[in-house]
Amino acid sequence: MLTALVVVIHLIAAVVLVMLILLHSGRGGGLSDMFGGGMGSVAAGSNVVERNLDRITVGAAVIFAFTTIILGVRLQ
Repeated sequence: MLTALVVVIHLIAAVVLVMLILLHSGRGGGLSDMFGGGMGSVAAGSNVVERNLDRITVGAAVIFAFTTIILGVRLQ
């Protein structure tokens, strides 16, 4: 039961992590340009948005890493 719950959380964290990484603006703009990120880089608040996106991405990565360790220990 606990393993199934951790697997579900792990899968959700993986999908969210992929989406958040794709939203980051790289050298060429990335997918964030598709959703208006290119226009937002000129605006004054874009630094706040990028910082918040970075924080959320780090949080998702921590959850992903934590569930990976839990699954590694549980499935030995």
